[in-house]
Amino acid sequence: MADGTGGVGAPLGCGGGEPEVSDSLKTFGEVVKAFRKRARLTQEEFAPRVRYSAPTVASIEQGRRFPPPDFVERAEEVLDAFGALRGAARHLSRQPGLASWFRQWARLEETAVSLYTYECRLIPGLLQTEAYARTLFVNQLPPLGDDQIEAQWAARAERQRLLRERPNTAFSFILEEHLFLRRTGGVEVTRALIDHVLELAELRNVEVQVMPVMRQAHAGLDGPMQLLETPGNRWVAYNEGQRGGLFVSDVKEISVLHMRYARMRSQALILEDSVSLLQRMRGEL
Repeated sequence: MADGTGGVGAPLGCGGGEPEVSDSLKTFGEVVKAFRKRARLTQEEFAPRVRYSAPTVASIEQGRRFPPPDFVERAEEVLDAFGALRGAARHLSRQPGLASWFRQWARLEETAVSLYTYECRLIPGLLQTEAYARTLFVNQLPPLGDDQIEAQWAARAERQRLLRERPNTAFSFILEEHLFLRRTGGVEVTRALIDHVLELAELRNVEVQVMPVMRQAHAGLDGPMQLLETPGNRWVAYNEGQRGGLFVSDVKEISVLHMRYARMRSQALILEDSVSLLQRMRGEL
């Protein structure tokens, strides 16, 4: 999911699905920390000056989070870093725990104005519990090592901060009912997952709709999709397959996906009915 330079069907990459651990992110974090300490600022004092939360600053300094472009620019100014942070940021090419073909989209998520997600295969990463996510990681083929699983969960948990740290971003999720009926990970994992989704659905910036199993018309039969609005009010899309992701920026294609997503919103249960269905499903587990 990128910024619109690739055109229709420009691949983010294929075959590079395993996450890569990045020393460059850790190095960048150490550079930020050094300049921050030189300026005699604590993380709590530094955070509001770059318009990010203290936990986000900590994650960047620890090399666990890819620094957004506006963070780099603001930190450069606040810390009077002589261009060192801009230079270091240009060499950040890897993000721990994220597949190579997903990193570009993950960076756009951090500054999105709106993010719409339709899923028919699994619960989206932004809504997953740790137990549910680890079930997916453990069953992945080829098998992942323990370090890779830990890196993947750390990256996913970090992305999930967006739901609470960006209250002005509108998050919309349309989820197929069968994703919960499948009981991935077992009854307890599913019960905790439903509780988690219900909790997130209470946030003012998060809307969760369930698409019932029984539905005569369905505008999303071509598969999952994500639509994202950038701070410049430009829309881009991302469609993910088995071994790679496809970035879409052509305005005509984006229009088609918008049309389909809007229709699915009318076909899925409204938020209140979706919550009622999830509560009923939980009670039946």
